[in-house]
Amino acid sequence: MPRQPVFAGLIIDENKNPVGHTYVGDEPMYVVDDAGFHRHIPSETVDRQVLEMMKSQVEGREDLLTDQTAKILGQEDPFSRAMILNQLRNIGDQMERLIDTGLPEDVRAYLGMMGLQIIINLHGEVIDVRQPGVMPGPGEGDE
Repeated sequence: MPRQPVFAGLIIDENKNPVGHTYVGDEPMYVVDDAGFHRHIPSETVDRQVLEMMKSQVEGREDLLTDQTAKILGQEDPFSRAMILNQLRNIGDQMERLIDTGLPEDVRAYLGMMGLQIIINLHGEVIDVRQPGVMPGPGEGDE
């Protein structure tokens, strides 16, 4: 089975138009409509940019995120906390798996309902990742 684009259905272009996806051979592509010309951008290029942005939001906050996740899950015992913390510390490995397998359709649908939007330009450069409800990092959102 070919690799799946991680964020299919969650990406829009600079003009707020949905970005489609397709395959060229076995390679997944995002398709941006540039005034009728369909630009094909390898999905891995966009997906890695988004995952790196998300990874940077986690780094340095592993302990806080572990506490919050354990509370949400109702699993505040030391073993569950250690497992959560280990997953957060190895987030790079988790992201590689996402690149290989993609997100399940129900997870993408949930993220879309929560308001996640990824904005890219015509060249596949990520301009913004809108994550409603996410706390800004140190030095972010201080305007």
